[in-house]
Amino acid sequence: MVAEPVRISRVESLVAERGPTALRIAVGGQLRKLREQSNITREDAGEHIRGSHAKISRLELGRTGFKERDIRDLLELYGINSVEERETFLDLVRKANQPGWWHRYGDLLPPWFETYLGLEHASKAIRTFEGQLVPGLLQTEEYARAVVALGHENVETTRRVELRRKRQEILDRRGGPTLWAVIDESVLHRPIGGGDVLRAQLNHLIVASESQNVTIQVLPYAAGGNAAAGSSFTMLRFAEPELPDIVYLEQLTSALYLDRQQDLEMYRQVMDRLSVQAEPPDRSRRMLAERAATLA
Repeated sequence: MVAEPVRISRVESLVAERGPTALRIAVGGQLRKLREQSNITREDAGEHIRGSHAKISRLELGRTGFKERDIRDLLELYGINSVEERETFLDLVRKANQPGWWHRYGDLLPPWFETYLGLEHASKAIRTFEGQLVPGLLQTEEYARAVVALGHENVETTRRVELRRKRQEILDRRGGPTLWAVIDESVLHRPIGGGDVLRAQLNHLIVASESQNVTIQVLPYAAGGNAAAGSSFTMLRFAEPELPDIVYLEQLTSALYLDRQQDLEMYRQVMDRLSVQAEPPDRSRRMLAERAATLA
């Protein structure tokens, strides 16, 4: 059975602005569809490119870079005989292999965080709970500078703050992700950078919370204990059905990426409970304003 034509232009228009990670996911999804349309198993496809079914799975999930030789061989196997169609597909592969904007900060970033930046940039929805600090996507420059100084004394502070600011551009991007952040009330009282910096940060959160794609809730002391048990975490969701949600847990020297269904379900339930325990957005905005006023 010959595969249907690949709709490259549609794929590119949907994901090009979301960076190479999103393109890689999209290309992987197209490869999966072509394989399935051709009634070819992952095992047979893997053998055809001198690999394994696991390699095909990684390619189809967009979790690894592409070798042009492998893609050419797969397109031939899947019955894509048009030279023009192959080259169009391979051009998209080359774009997917290009480094993301964060590559220029590679000397500052551990590999596990580079992975997160790519996924964050490709996401369509971000849900996060933060029990210690304002989430990075919502930090002001001065607050970010104070946070960076906590763990990196006098080491490339300016570039690290610049990186954090660059990350925040996804919230202003056309078709960018939604952000739903639940912040523990203790964050409102922890004077990172001093009172003036914290006041400016709280006022920034008030402004950000009025954006259509940003929701901010404050989890008050009055809520008592919470389901997160003091940990902070982020859930990423993607437009591509091939890629499951991912839970990101950052540690001091590493990070965990959870995508098993049982883990995802547990964190979804925790996030939902936190959202119910937290004050609604309007009341949260008032709490931010009231706290900022005490710092004037």
